[in-house]
Amino acid sequence: MCEIARANPGLNDLETLISSIQTACKTINSLVTRAHITGIVGYADGGGSINVQGEEQKTLDVLTNDVVKRALRFTGKMGVIASEEEEAPVDVLEDEGVGQYSDEAGDAIIDEAGRYTAVFDPLDGSSNVDAGIPTGTIFGIFDMSAAECVLPEVQEGCDDLYSPAVEDDCEGAVSEECMAATLQPGSSLVASGYCLYSSSTFFALTLGAGVQIFTLDPHIGEFVLTHPNVAVPQRGAIYSLNEANRKAWDAPLRTYIEDLQDGNGESGERYTARYIGSMVGDVHRTLLYGGIFGYPADSKNANGKLRL
Repeated sequence: MCEIARANPGLNDLETLISSIQTACKTINSLVTRAHITGIVGYADGGGSINVQGEEQKTLDVLTNDVVKRALRFTGKMGVIASEEEEAPVDVLEDEGVGQYSDEAGDAIIDEAGRYTAVFDPLDGSSNVDAGIPTGTIFGIFDMSAAECVLPEVQEGCDDLYSPAVEDDCEGAVSEECMAATLQPGSSLVASGYCLYSSSTFFALTLGAGVQIFTLDPHIGEFVLTHPNVAVPQRGAIYSLNEANRKAWDAPLRTYIEDLQDGNGESGERYTARYIGSMVGDVHRTLLYGGIFGYPADSKNANGKLRL
């Protein structure tokens, strides 16, 4: 990342952001690895805590969400973040309790506007974490320098972004500009990637010109580039879908999967099934080995369940 920033001065701010995300990933890796020792397994608040996607939150969902928020906040580069564990975008420029530094004239020595918006899932696959199955952190960074993002203090009746009860003049409502800044298409990302917590801890990153994968060296506590310029192999032999939903798939999809299993596809090779249930793990394997990964639409989920 340092080499990229030197060659592209306009990316200096991103260097700080990516470094902070790496630090968050190291912290989360430690939390996940020691979860059973420290007793931070199971559901948050004893169960019943639901996130914005309708999924029951694990204790680690809540803890890791706080880790990523803190890491991003103190970069001084973030304006707004949007997390899977939060109902609405969150302002990270709150400076209560943070020391303020100024010169003799009273002007701020460092005055950094929040240029970027971050979207993330702090612990993808958290439903598997108690069983030691691979999990991960997913993140994306958007440029919001031209957006006027307004996140007033939350008021009663105005705290639910998705509630039809929120009035147009409610002072607690999130501005349309702010929503536009956090709900941009994936093609507008300036950086994105994931951390995978498994047999090794991997950090995958793209700035839009190739994918680089780093591996955490526990002896020095740093991510080391181990997979430069990753490209999905032209042809794989693995398909990764939740086959428990097979009966709910439409007929063409069922036929296609059966053809892969029987070797009736273009390659003539019989595909095997590998499905972890943690998107980061399945995506990581597909990046390295090739094949197909998806969560296609079915009669229960008309738009599928993968979210960018």
